[in-house]
Parts: sequence; structure tokens; C-alpha cells
Amino acid sequence: MSIAHGQRIVEAGEPLASARAAMILLHGRGATAEDIMTIASEVRQAGWSYFAPQAAGNAWYPNPFTAPLESNEPYLSAATDMVSRLVEQVEDMVPAQRIVLLGFSQGGCLTLEWAARNARRFGAVVGLSAGLIGPGGTPRDYPGDLDGTPVFLGCSDVDPYIPKDRVVEAGEVFERMGAVVTVRLYPGMAHTVSGEEIAIIRKMVETI
Repeated sequence: MSIAHGQRIVEAGEPLASARAAMILLHGRGATAEDIMTIASEVRQAGWSYFAPQAAGNAWYPNPFTAPLESNEPYLSAATDMVSRLVEQVEDMVPAQRIVLLGFSQGGCLTLEWAARNARRFGAVVGLSAGLIGPGGTPRDYPGDLDGTPVFLGCSDVDPYIPKDRVVEAGEVFERMGAVVTVRLYPGMAHTVSGEEIAIIRKMVETI
């Protein structure tokens, strides 16, 4: 499958036409679709389709997620449009409430921002080392309702790229939007994905 601009998409698991559920995974800055697919292989379920798009130049947008929104344009809009098109293609076969959106680091920020802007009942939303995009004080008046979507936010309490207060803020925003939110801050952890986070994600997908 490819979407506009010939975006390369790594696929795994069940073919979409016969899948009972699906996961979309967004990689971090400097990483690849193959890298983030290792998470899919650790939480893999029978009958699921997995999709990981590859960002041009290995980055979804050029500046930190805390930079002014306009400084990351037009790349940010292109990235959110890409996610919209991919979700639309997957939703042709699998309903939104059986789609899990997951991202790490820059891809996690993109996942959270897209889910907030396109809120409805998803299978789950997972932001690993991630926050909502934009500088502190950005109004978070997203219009939609996540209608009980489970949201998991996991991060180090000393992450060099993701201030922990931005993880907490994202959790509060999603709670206001009707999600069932779990936030975990791991003391002294590096900028990585922990075994405990993988276990939590596995439990989430098993319930779908």
C-alpha cells in the first residue's frame, strides 16, 4: 500500500482485507518504519494488520515538537494529512474502534496530535515518549470526543527531548476529551521503550 507522494509503507500481519483489527505505527526522528515495526512484532496478535509509514528524510517535521507550530509547516500539515489518508484506507476494512494508533518520540507526538484533532472512538492511542505538538500555552481546544478510547502515555521522567509536564498535559487534554487515560513516568529511563510499556500495550491490544 502506498499513499500520496508515494510514501513507503511497511506492512506486516494479516492482509487488510481479512484483518479483524489494525495498528498504525509512527517512527521517531532519525528512525525508520522497520524500527517501529519491532514494537508490532512484540505485541503481535493473530488476525491483525500492521502499517508503518516511512517519513521522507526520516523526520515528520524539522523542528522540536515544542517549537511554534508555523515553524514546522508545511511538513506538519503534510504529515497529519498522510495519517488521515492512511487511517481512511484502513477504515475501509476495519472500524476505527478496532484501530490502534501508536507512535514513539516524534512519531508519538504526531500520533497524539492527529488523534486529538480527529477524535472519535479508536481501539487505543499510544504515545511513547510523546506530547501534543506546539509550544507551552498552545490552546488545546480540540472539538471532538474520544468516547472512552484507552490512551496510554509512557515516558522517562528525565527524557532529554520530552519534558514530563508535556506528557502530563497530554493526559489531561485526552481525559477532558473523554478518553480513559493511563500515564506512566519511569524514573531515570533513557529515551527508549521499556519492557513494561510493551506489556501494557500488549494488554491493551488483547482486549480489542
